[in-house]
Amino acid sequence: MGYRGYGLPMAEVISEGNVGLMQAVKKFDPDKGFRLATYAMWWIRAAIQEYILRSWSLVKLGTTAAQKKLFFNLRRLKGEMQALEEGDLKPEQARLIAEKLNVTEDEVYSMNGRMSGSDASLNVPMGTDGDMEWQDWLADDEPGTAETFANRQEMDARMELLTQAMSELSEREQHILTERRLIDEPKTLEELSEQYGVSRERIRQIEVRAFEKLQKTMKRLAKEQGLPVGA
Repeated sequence: MGYRGYGLPMAEVISEGNVGLMQAVKKFDPDKGFRLATYAMWWIRAAIQEYILRSWSLVKLGTTAAQKKLFFNLRRLKGEMQALEEGDLKPEQARLIAEKLNVTEDEVYSMNGRMSGSDASLNVPMGTDGDMEWQDWLADDEPGTAETFANRQEMDARMELLTQAMSELSEREQHILTERRLIDEPKTLEELSEQYGVSRERIRQIEVRAFEKLQKTMKRLAKEQGLPVGA
């Protein structure tokens, strides 16, 4: 009955305690000289606490032994300090709880905040008629199927225009423009000048001229094909 304050059905808590009792009976060794009741108490308590940790919140709580101890003792310690009705703990209260349970003050503040609130279902009805749910108000920032399909079509069309426009450049212009602007790790003017045996300034001039020609060709082709003319 000491676990009534967690808002879970007592029948379920008792059922979990019965599971712990069955485990205790299964593992009990009378030759060690202990009473079954003493041995079973620990199994029953462990089963109930595991059930509460699993069911109390959608967010996983108490992954370490110290955090589990904090979860099951925080309310009692707050009661002793007469701080049950308070929201945030005072610094001296958090420090005292942390010292008693061997956890950090940050863990105390975090657990207190999580235990002070409660999970809310996205399917809770809203309004007087109850024809709307909380999830109906959630905005999806991701593009819809139609928008994604349209963007993919536009991208495919632009890639086709780029391929057609590139074919109207000379072989050297295509290579320099590709190496300078169309690959993940562009080559430097120095590298290309050594490859072609010309100055870096000459490579820069060829790149700029090829890019201007490419833009003009893509705009012309887009206009001819009735596609949006980009920059």
